[in-house]
Amino acid sequence: MFYLASKLLGAALQPSNLALLILMSGLALLIAGRARRISDLLIALGVAVPLLAGLTPLPQGLLAPLERRFPPPSADMPPPDGIVVLGGAVDPVMSVRRGQPALNHAAERMTQAVALALRYPDARIVFAGGAGGLPVPEEKEADAARALFTSLGLAPDRVLYERASRNTQENAVLAREIADPQPGERWLLVTSAFHMPRAVGVFRAAGWEVVAWPVDYRTPPDLGETGWMPSVSDGLSVLDLAAHEWLGLAAYRLTGRTQSLFPAP
Repeated sequence: MFYLASKLLGAALQPSNLALLILMSGLALLIAGRARRISDLLIALGVAVPLLAGLTPLPQGLLAPLERRFPPPSADMPPPDGIVVLGGAVDPVMSVRRGQPALNHAAERMTQAVALALRYPDARIVFAGGAGGLPVPEEKEADAARALFTSLGLAPDRVLYERASRNTQENAVLAREIADPQPGERWLLVTSAFHMPRAVGVFRAAGWEVVAWPVDYRTPPDLGETGWMPSVSDGLSVLDLAAHEWLGLAAYRLTGRTQSLFPAP
C-alpha cells in the first residue's frame, strides 16, 4: 500500500506536474467564465513555478543541502569488507529492448561501483535493484546491472544481485538479507549524493550501519557557487529531483522507515 501511494502521490506532487495541473485548472475556469479571480491566481501560480525553476537558482539551493550532508570518506580509509550499490542508474526495460545496458543520469553509481571493485579486490559486492515503476515491469534492474558489470570485466560470481526491491527501504532490507553483514564489518554504500540521506536513514533503521560513498553530484562543492544557468527544462528537472527527496525524507520519517527526518553522519 505504501509503495503504490508513494508512487501516485510522488507523481502528483512533482513540481512540474503540479504546475501543469494548476495552470490547466486556471485555464478551465477562465474558459468557463467562472471565478475570474481564482482562475487568474491559478494561471499566475502555474506560470510562476517553471519561471522560478528556470530563472532562479532555487532548485540548486534545495538540492545542495542533500548532496552536502554526507561527505565522501577520506582517501586513506581502511579497505571495506563490502560494497552495496543501489539501483536507479539502469533502465531495465530499455536495456532489454535495445539489447545492451541503458544508463541514465545516475550512471556514476555503476561506474564508481566498478572502480571500487577494482580498487578493493577482496570486498564483497551487492547490487540492490528490482523494478520500481508503475505498472511494475517484468524486467529487473539487477539483470541489466549483471550484464553491464560482466561486460566491464567483473567476474560473474563477484557480485550478489538483489532483484526484488522496488524502493529504497526494500533495497536496505533485502540487500541486508543477501549480504548478511557481520558485526565489525565495514560496508560502503554507493548511491547518488542527493539520495544519500534517505538511503543511510533506511539502512540504519534496517540495522545496518554503512559508510556513505556519494556519487552523481548535481551541484558544485563550493558554497559560494550555485552552478546555475537559466534553463526552464533543466531547472524543473532539478526542482523535481529535490522535491522528490525532501518529500521522501518526510514520508519515510512519518511512516517509521527512518529514525530521523534528515539523517546526518
